[in-house]
Amino acid sequence: MFGHEENTPGKTKKDIIVIGSSAGGVKALIELVKGLPKDFPGSVFIAQHIAPYSESLLPDLLSLAGPLPAEHPQDGQAILPGRIYIAPPDHHLLLEEGKVLVKRGPKENRFRPSADALFRSAAYVYGSRVIGVVLSGYLDDGTSGLWTVNQLGGTTIVQDPKDAEYPAMPANVLEFVDVDYAVSLKELAGLLVNLTNQDAPQPKKIHQNELEKLEIEVKIARYDDAFRMGIIEKGELTPFTCPDCHGALTKLIEGNIIRFRCHTGHAYTISTLLSEVTESVESTMTQAMRGLEETNMLLDHLAKHFEEVKKPEMAELFYAKAQEVNKQARQIHDSIFRHQLLSGDLQPPKNRNKSK
Repeated sequence: MFGHEENTPGKTKKDIIVIGSSAGGVKALIELVKGLPKDFPGSVFIAQHIAPYSESLLPDLLSLAGPLPAEHPQDGQAILPGRIYIAPPDHHLLLEEGKVLVKRGPKENRFRPSADALFRSAAYVYGSRVIGVVLSGYLDDGTSGLWTVNQLGGTTIVQDPKDAEYPAMPANVLEFVDVDYAVSLKELAGLLVNLTNQDAPQPKKIHQNELEKLEIEVKIARYDDAFRMGIIEKGELTPFTCPDCHGALTKLIEGNIIRFRCHTGHAYTISTLLSEVTESVESTMTQAMRGLEETNMLLDHLAKHFEEVKKPEMAELFYAKAQEVNKQARQIHDSIFRHQLLSGDLQPPKNRNKSK
């Protein structure tokens, strides 16, 4: 059963720090933890994108870099102050009242762990006690989750995109979320120390329908049944299908953010969905080219056979068909190389060059 900060008596501090990062994130996290003091009062939770088949050395790296112990927590482990909890590879890191959850729920934006899943669970349980941070990375994981942190009264921070090795993740947040702070890595540790010494404000009230949708999405990340929980009814059914399982996609609106969830639980931002769809187009065209090239080889093989058995007219016919199929394969080949993989991060060429 999920709790909510609304039921927490007395004054509380801003002591729940959730961080999302991807490309360039390891370097950023190492720099951050160097500046945190040994008596840091907050609990830190990190969703860093990493290949599912890789062994993560991040807990060791962060433990060596700074004074706070870092670990991959066990499912159900109690939360302690002054600790860093890192999502294990291929698992979501989620929060419940007083403990962490480690689950293999549906992927979000092709990733597990997902910053969005971590941020939503923290905001749902701890409300205004949460400090959400988005660091360096590609695309826009973390934008939706940080929007939720903001809606429930938490504090929102991004690494200044000009300071980030890969600016897309913090830049996307700034496009859609009215963040409290955009700071450099050098400023971030000091800011977190100051914020964790502040009292958390009264939790924000949100519409009951939004709270119900948030609860469903938090439960989906635990791998509960998205279809039976009614996620389809919480948005607008679309003609699009999930790139992962080909299930029906429902459109969800959060402020100016458009997201999609399928009835099995996979979730996509519009940027990631566009990237996945255009990538699948290339894959389909490649399969078509392969089929035509195999047809060409078979026709050529048959033509040579008829040459050997002294049937030149049949051989000529098959050679002609082979040439025709070869032209079709070449046209698809050229189309593949002209095909552009797209995402919602499209920028005019001038802006794109400036960011490099």
